[in-house]
Amino acid sequence: CGLSAAGAPSTDAGEELGLHGRISNLPAEEVGFWTEWYNDEHWLHIKGTMTEGVLFGYWLRMTRHITARLGGNSIMIEDVVENLGGESTPHMMLYHCNFGFPLLSPTATLVTSSEHVEPRDAVAAPGMSRYAEFQSPTPGYREQVFYHTMHADNAGDVRLALVNPALDNGLGVFLKYHQKTLPYFVQWKMMGYGAYALGLEPANCLVGGRAAERDAGRLVVLQPGETRTYRLEIGVLEGIEEIETCTRAIKLAEAG
Repeated sequence: CGLSAAGAPSTDAGEELGLHGRISNLPAEEVGFWTEWYNDEHWLHIKGTMTEGVLFGYWLRMTRHITARLGGNSIMIEDVVENLGGESTPHMMLYHCNFGFPLLSPTATLVTSSEHVEPRDAVAAPGMSRYAEFQSPTPGYREQVFYHTMHADNAGDVRLALVNPALDNGLGVFLKYHQKTLPYFVQWKMMGYGAYALGLEPANCLVGGRAAERDAGRLVVLQPGETRTYRLEIGVLEGIEEIETCTRAIKLAEAG
C-alpha cells in the first residue's frame, strides 16, 4: 500500500486520499523475467516499474525486483522508491501480507519478537490478551488492529511467523524485513465469516491515514531525487522442525 498515502482515507493538505493509496491499482511497466546460475544455484528474477503521479504535482516511481531460488522456500522482494518530481513528497509504504484458511485456523499461532503491543482502538482493546490466537470464522466479527514494537536481531532484521503445527505435520509462513526502513508493524486480525484473514504488515507508517501521520510527526517525506529501498522476504516453513527453528530465532531476538 502506498506510495504517497496508506491507511485510512483522510484529507491532508487539501488533498482527498482514499484507502491505502493508489499503487495497488496501477499497472506495472517494463516487466521482465530471467533466470541465471550462481555457482550451483538457479535463480529466478522478475522486475518491473510502477509510477504514481499527478499532472502539476508529485511523481513517485517504484522499481520492484523479486527473486527466488529454485528449490528454495522463500521469495525476496526489493522495492526502490524514487521521487522523480521537483518537490518534496509524502511517502507511505505498507506491505499488506494477507494469509487465510487453511493456514489460518484455531490451531494457528502468531510468533513475534514484540517488545510492546497496543490496540488501535476500543474495538481491538478487548482482544489484546489473544492477539496471537485465532478462532473459527465468526459472523458479526469486527476487525481488530494491533500495533507492535518489534525487537530486531543483531543485523537489524525482524522475523515473525504464522505457524500451524496441526496442519500437514506442521506448516507455517515467515516474514523477514529490515527494521530501519520499516520501523512499524501492523497486525490486522479479521475473524469474520466470509472475510477470514490475518494481515501481517511491515510499514514505515501506521494506518490512521496520512493526516494522522503528519500530525504525529511520523510522516516520511522524500526530497527531489531521494530514494528509499525496502526488502521483504516471505517464506514457507515445512514440518515441526522448521517451525521450531524459526520460533527459536524469533525468541532469541526478543531476548536481546
